[in-house]
This record gives sequence, C-alpha cells and structure tokens, in this order.
Amino acid sequence: MLVEITKSPTAANAVIRLHAMDQIAVARVNIPGGMEVLVDSAVIVAQEPIPAGHKIALRRIARGDVVLRYGQAIGRSTEDIPAGRHVHTHNLAYEELQATYEFPSGEAPIPEPRPDGPGFQGYHRADGRVGTRNHIAVIAASNCAARTAEIVARSYEGERLPPGVDGVVAFPHGDGCGHAPGPDLDQLRRTLTGVLAHPNVSAALIIGLGCEDNQIDYYLRQRPGAGRFAGLTLQADGGDRGVLEAARREIARFIERAAAEKRSEAPASKIVLGLNCGGSDSFSGITANPALGFCSDLLAAAGGTPVLAETPEIFGAEHLLVGRARNRQVADKLLFYIHNYKDYLKRFGATFDDNPSPGNKAGGISNILEKSLGAAAKGGTSPLIDVYDYAEPVTSPGFVFMNTPGYDPVSLAGLAAGGCNLIAFTTGRGSAIGFPTVPVIKIATNGEMYRRMPGHMDINAGTIAEGERSIEQVGREIFEAMLETASGRRTLAEQLGHAEFVPWRMGPVV
Repeated sequence: MLVEITKSPTAANAVIRLHAMDQIAVARVNIPGGMEVLVDSAVIVAQEPIPAGHKIALRRIARGDVVLRYGQAIGRSTEDIPAGRHVHTHNLAYEELQATYEFPSGEAPIPEPRPDGPGFQGYHRADGRVGTRNHIAVIAASNCAARTAEIVARSYEGERLPPGVDGVVAFPHGDGCGHAPGPDLDQLRRTLTGVLAHPNVSAALIIGLGCEDNQIDYYLRQRPGAGRFAGLTLQADGGDRGVLEAARREIARFIERAAAEKRSEAPASKIVLGLNCGGSDSFSGITANPALGFCSDLLAAAGGTPVLAETPEIFGAEHLLVGRARNRQVADKLLFYIHNYKDYLKRFGATFDDNPSPGNKAGGISNILEKSLGAAAKGGTSPLIDVYDYAEPVTSPGFVFMNTPGYDPVSLAGLAAGGCNLIAFTTGRGSAIGFPTVPVIKIATNGEMYRRMPGHMDINAGTIAEGERSIEQVGREIFEAMLETASGRRTLAEQLGHAEFVPWRMGPVV
C-alpha cells in the first residue's frame, strides 16, 4: 500500500483508498457535506459530513452486498448506500463470513541469526536470554498480599539505587485465591513464573498471605536461579511490618548482585518484541500497524522474535496468517486457539464482535472484522513460525503468535510472561499503559492524537497519513527506537511510571 498525499486536504488527497476492489475509502480529514473528493479520476460528492477515519462510499453499494476494505470483507450492507454516504455501524452489519483457508503444503525454514546483523547493549542471563532492563521484582502470590508487595516496592521510592539497577517494582494483582484447581490456577502460575524468571528481572521476591490457593512453595520448588529468588508470607513472617523488614534484607542482597551486572553487546536476534495495539482507530491499519509490521519483518530477518497477540483481534484475518504458516501443524494450532476462544466466549453469551469499544467505533472502526484486518498488519509479511498459549515461554526465532485476550493489560501480561523483553504498542485514541519490567514503546496512529498526548507517545506514525513519511520510513524509525530502548533509553511510559499488570483469569471464582 502506498499513500501519497500532502498535509493540506484537497479533493485528490482527502480520502485514502486501500485496495482497488474496495467500494469505500477512509477520510483522511473531516470532510464536510458537499465536498468533492477524487478517487481514480472519479469525483464523489460527500452527501453528509464524514468524520476523519470514517468510511465514505465510492459507488452505490446495494443492500446485502459484502463491503470490502483492504480488499477483504468487513461486513454486509443493511441498506442501499449511495455514493458519497457515510458507511458505518448504522448501515454496515457484522457477519461471520465463511473464510477460505489456503493451508501451507511445504515447510518454511526457521530464521537464523545474522552474524552481521544489528545489535544492542543488554544484560546476558545464564539461560541464554538477554534482558533490556535490570529490575528487582516484588510479586504478590495473591490479592491478599498485593498491598504488601506495593508497600515493599514503595519503600524504595526516593532511594538512590546503584547504576545499572533499574528499580524495585511491585506486581500486585487480584487473583491467587478462590481458583478451581486446574487450567485457571495453572495459567496464573505460568504467568507469575514467567514474570519472576524474566530476562529483564535480576532477582525476584514473591510474597503470599500463607493460606491462599497459590502457595509460594510452588515457586520455591522451581528454583529459578541460585541467590536470585526468595519467598515470604504474612502469616509466617510477621505481617506487613515483619515482611517489610525481611523483604528489605533480601532485596539489599539482590541489589548488590544486580549492581555488579553490566550491559554488553548482544545481537538483535535476542530481542523478543511483543506487538500490541489498544485504543485503535481507523488509521491504525493505515499507518502505525503496517509500519510496525515493517519493523517486525526487519527483526524476523535478523533472527529476532516479533510476537503478535490478541486472538479476538485476528479473527476475520486469520486466513491471512494461515497462508503464512511455516507448516500445516502451525496453521492448525492457530485455528485451534481461535475456535477454542470462540467456545470460551459462547459460555458467556458473547461473540468476537463484542471486542470493538465505543472508542474504536468513534474512531471509524465498524466491527471486529475491520479491526482485525488492521490489527494483523502489525505482524508484517514474514512466515508464521510458531503459535504459543498465553504466557507460554516463547522459544522460537522468527514471527510467532501468542493466544491472549484483546484487553490490553491482560495481553501485555501474557506477552511479558512469555519472555518479551520489549513491547511495541500502537494506539489511535490514546493509551497510557506500561508494564512493570518491560519497556513499552508507544506509537501514535494519527498526528492529532500525538499532538494531544505528547507526553505519552514515543513515535508519531500519523506522519504517514499526513504525507510526510512512508510506511517504510516509520518502520525503520520504530526498529531503531527498539534497539535504542533495548540498550537503555527509557520510554515515556517508563518515565511516567506506568506499570499495569493484570493476569488473565479464565475460570470461575469459587
């Protein structure tokens, strides 16, 4: 896709058509009723105001016609739509259209690290992974210990830590007890294990109440590293005051060890980059997501691992990923998680189309099909090498997928627990999210929001829609920002102290 426009709106550049087969175009700017727009030498007169990011019909769309964007189906018209009319939820219906899958017949190679590829300065860990940060983590085993974990971490606010120690950070959450034994508790344990043994964590302390379902003994048995892990409970170690004193003794030892760890050269193949979007708008699939996809391809070519996530937000675009799968087994695994997620939603009377938020729709996204086609662009064009469950350790190089919800903090928790040492996050409506131990690079999809939230957005991909830069140029900017962030440059979310952590609770509360 090539978008060649200038910043000032004219009839020739007021809308963006993404594929020759599309019956609609996206308004680049607010289009008043009566304004003429020019698409492929055809003049279309706007029959009503079209907000920026929203769709305008380029020709008559008959009632019942399938409407295309990106050359792909995004729903069916519920009425006759004349050329020049606004196309949105009032006249475009979500419909779960039957996808045609072209399964791979062969086997794509797994990417190899490039010996001459780019690098960064990171913390080499004993298991071969490389950290981009050097934190001490204080993790709550359950909600009953969440406040205590925060008390411990906050006791270091204002203290000067040695160079190379990025901070003492808390992981409070609302789970850990009232779980039915089985998959739900297993998933929480997998998530917390991934957090405490993360390459961005030099050492970790887990704090429990003592009687909860999620016993700290489970983690102590894992022995994630000699001298790098300890556990305390309120019931055995003197409540809040006793745990605070004991925790600070343990953390003093952790800090001394972390201060001795130094950054050194590492290849880009050691970067595991989580790909996420939140507060999406119609520009997400035009600017930031394809630019991040270009960055993803650069990383995959270097032997690194870009990790696409958010299962609800590939539904309707999964056929495009199936066609890129390394082999039939990987394709089937991807479809398994989609079908399994659909069954999960049915248990609560929900569908994938419940995913788009009011903000998504205000930004021009009509339904989940349109949202997913834009969201999947973050994954670029590289072969899909493997598929992982939520918080499962990511071990393969190349482009992969992780099964997570579309809800941003829960998705980020799964990506981080899987080992992502960086996260790139695109947003159109604006988001302030971060993560306790993983830098989150924020990429704005449109210039108007970037200018409204300059303290939160690291990169402005809206320059693509404004005709100032290409997808490739912004993609390279994201890639360079990724390497600089991996080497220690703090993101705006880090500077603001955003550290959201929400595990995915799937099962019943008992």
